[in-house]
Amino acid sequence: MKNFFREFQTFALHGNALDLAIGVVIGAAFNQVTTALANNILTPPLGALIGGFDFSKLSFTLLGDAVIQYGTFLQAVLNFIIIAFALFLIVKAINRLTHRKRQEEVAKESEELQVLKEIRDSLRSRA
Repeated sequence: MKNFFREFQTFALHGNALDLAIGVVIGAAFNQVTTALANNILTPPLGALIGGFDFSKLSFTLLGDAVIQYGTFLQAVLNFIIIAFALFLIVKAINRLTHRKRQEEVAKESEELQVLKEIRDSLRSRA
């Protein structure tokens, strides 16, 4: 039994399990940001564009009591597209910011690199 708890402790405190837990928490928070962007910023203009039409009410009756609510499916697809677009916009903005930062870091040369380049150029001129 002691070995079982030791194995569990190793698993639970191992970096991969902690990284996964942190990823889940950050993912949940990021989900709120993406959903808020989709519901509060992207969906209202789209709703105004299509006249406030609610797809979820679309359905047809089949064989008496059987109701096929295809509008709910269409609404889910539309929500998916809106949220995917919102996620795309967020990732694109983050990539743009990190790309600029990487370019600035590449542009800055360390003193060591400058000295190495001088040595290289000096060796080339001797050859």
